[in-house]
Amino acid sequence: MIRSFAVDGTCTEVKCVVRRIWSVAAAVTVAIVLSACSKAPQATTKGESVARHEPAKPPEAIAARIAYFEMRKAARAWAPDLLSLTLKSGEIPAVQNEGGKAGLWTAVFVSPSRREARTFNFAVADKGMELRKGLNVSDKQSWAGATPASKTFIDSEFIVDSDAAYKVGAEKAAGWLKTHPNAPYTMTLGNASRFPAPVWYIMWGTNKSGYIAYVNATTGEVVK
Repeated sequence: MIRSFAVDGTCTEVKCVVRRIWSVAAAVTVAIVLSACSKAPQATTKGESVARHEPAKPPEAIAARIAYFEMRKAARAWAPDLLSLTLKSGEIPAVQNEGGKAGLWTAVFVSPSRREARTFNFAVADKGMELRKGLNVSDKQSWAGATPASKTFIDSEFIVDSDAAYKVGAEKAAGWLKTHPNAPYTMTLGNASRFPAPVWYIMWGTNKSGYIAYVNATTGEVVK
């Protein structure tokens, strides 16, 4: 039987049931709202945002000493008595060599005790299937020893980096470079009896049509 409201304001059975229904509904609504508020999206950090939106930087040419000491560390594991014979710049597609820096550096180290030589390459990017980015090591070759035209050198004699040597050489070649502003260049570090110390051999253009400058790799002076 359905009961009606009492005159004094107290609830009858029906009124109490209705109040309980409304109380449950309100509690469910509050829980849903609070749950929605607690699941706000997480903000990404500044570093994550930059890494997600910034494209990778293209590889850039590097100065010789960076590559040289990376190669030398690996060469030491092959021959603790190693000496340096040559260091030469090279090219990597899509990497511009400029200011004495290069995308590829090639070093030849020798071991007097083993009578062997070994070539190491350091590239800032892949060069097809020929070279991979980073360190590349060739097989060992026999070495007959130093000659007057091809002497070894040690680290303490290699003080002037390629970019510094290039700057000095370019000042000497300024007249020629003025009429050949886009001439490609190669740089080779080596030693010979006719020089007081290892020298940077810098050639712009070609042997037939170019300019050559020698820069002392220890003092940074032009060799005449």
